Amino acid sequence: MADAPINLRRWKKQRGREEARKEADANAARHGESKAEKVARLTEAKRAERDLDGKKRE
Repeated sequence: MADAPINLRRWKKQRGREEARKEADANAARHGESKAEKVARLTEAKRAERDLDGKKRE
């Protein structure tokens, strides 16, 4: 266990900042990509969805 008590208010704020930073980094990466990268990402997602649909049972 930790030696000092944890201030939950500060911990929650820090966790919120970290999550917001992760989301901001993901958005920056997505909106900063070239058209070719965007097309490649979308076609890969469509291909993965098609493959999954083909493997589903009825």
